[in-house]
Amino acid sequence: MKTKIKKILSFATVTFAAGVALTACSGKKQGGSGNSTDSAKHSIALITDTAGVNDNSFNQSAWRGFKAYGKDHNLKRGKNGYQYFQSSSAADFEPNFDQASKAGYQTIFGIGYSLKDAVSAAAKKDPKKNFVIVDEVIKGQKNVASANFKSEQASYLAGVAAATQTKTGVIGFIGGAHGNIIDLFDAGFTKGVNDQAKKLNKKVTLLNQYVGNFTSADKEKAIAQSMYAKKADIIFHASGLAGNGLFQEAKAINQNRPADKKVWVIGVDVDQSYLGNYKSKDGKKDNFVLTSVITGVNVATHDIANRAYNGKFPGGKELVYGLKTNGVSITRGHIEDKAWKYSRDARQQIIDGEIKVPIHPSK
Repeated sequence: MKTKIKKILSFATVTFAAGVALTACSGKKQGGSGNSTDSAKHSIALITDTAGVNDNSFNQSAWRGFKAYGKDHNLKRGKNGYQYFQSSSAADFEPNFDQASKAGYQTIFGIGYSLKDAVSAAAKKDPKKNFVIVDEVIKGQKNVASANFKSEQASYLAGVAAATQTKTGVIGFIGGAHGNIIDLFDAGFTKGVNDQAKKLNKKVTLLNQYVGNFTSADKEKAIAQSMYAKKADIIFHASGLAGNGLFQEAKAINQNRPADKKVWVIGVDVDQSYLGNYKSKDGKKDNFVLTSVITGVNVATHDIANRAYNGKFPGGKELVYGLKTNGVSITRGHIEDKAWKYSRDARQQIIDGEIKVPIHPSK
């Protein structure tokens, strides 16, 4: 992840739910007040991408980190504390940075690769303030810190669990569009599946297909339908809004099956288990999300905000969050005990350097 090409879409958009309609640059107040002027130097602001602060993904996770920071230091939402500025389009990025800066916020975060240029421009315009880009790297600017994630590590654990738990011996991966970010999920998951299959002396076929974008849910639904028809019983997606199609197809299949014959989905970015609730053919309320691969944006925002608070803002540096710092993880979900133990063992082996996880799929 040290060198990244331009990415098609930030994983701030690996989500299904749209954000609320508040837009800071439109003049609507975000609410909150009650901090003293003495706390201004510790104030932080979040500039969202176009998915909104309630996106069930990067922005929402980042905001959780902000709230944890506020609790740590007895800061309230609002002036001289912490706040978000929501973008409804890319045209809002720079005005939102300007607004946050003029409002006196000292450390300002841009969430998602699409804000890279706006972060860079704002940092040049206001060199006495701190800026952070999440999911990208900005080099050569001493007042900008970059935060990225070892998503390949958590994806490896999901692959271990899937290979252990599959009953049909067929597993699927659906990506959005090719690029360095999606490569992390693809490469890590593939390696985890293959390593675990070999360890268990188990034949596992891995189906791999890309939508070509991050929005075509209908196309992803068709891909999922094809994979499930080929006997896949677990499919992991890293495909943004398009992933809605996978959940739709899994639900349609599972509603017509007994609960013990269900197919599974592995969610991404946040805990997507809430998308897997359904009622089986035999009338049982159930859930088909095996686990989710978590990107801990809240860990990064909380950590960097605290560093700034302590006078140690990591300007000019790239911070990469992985398993060791709980920057990435998987949920327990419906992983069986045996599969969970294998995944926990693998987690420790990755942390100890005994397992090396690739960041690009083998060609």
